[in-house]
Amino acid sequence: MKTQVDQRVGRMGLYGLVGLALMLWAPGVSAADGKAEKSFTMAVTDQQGVETELKNGIFYWEEKMSETSFVPHELRHLPAKRGTATVNIKFDQIKQIEMKPGADKTAPAMTVTLINGKNGEFTPAVSGSFKGESDFGQVEVPIGSVSKVMFK
Repeated sequence: MKTQVDQRVGRMGLYGLVGLALMLWAPGVSAADGKAEKSFTMAVTDQQGVETELKNGIFYWEEKMSETSFVPHELRHLPAKRGTATVNIKFDQIKQIEMKPGADKTAPAMTVTLINGKNGEFTPAVSGSFKGESDFGQVEVPIGSVSKVMFK
């Protein structure tokens, strides 16, 4: 009789541990599924008129921590300045960006047109580049040499 009770208690403990493990594991699986980042395709035209299609496009910049260390930032939004405010314009809201070169050593002016038709004037908040994959390999176009970006 005592061995039957011990076996039942042992099974209940085992079932409890399996249940606990499943409860802890299941949210991790669904959270990982939800974190898949959207991929963006964009046509980037430089100031020489050369258009390059970038798949898995991002905005890339490096934050300088010291003389020898940098922190890379791969963004799916465009950090822009409007007056003194910094605006992070999400790629999935942008239809196109038109760049106008700035005067000597000044940041270029950007006209950002959203999918809903609204547009605004901005300047880049950081000096970075549009980066992605082309048919020929990885491409990086510095924001200072861009004339137009069309999101597809």
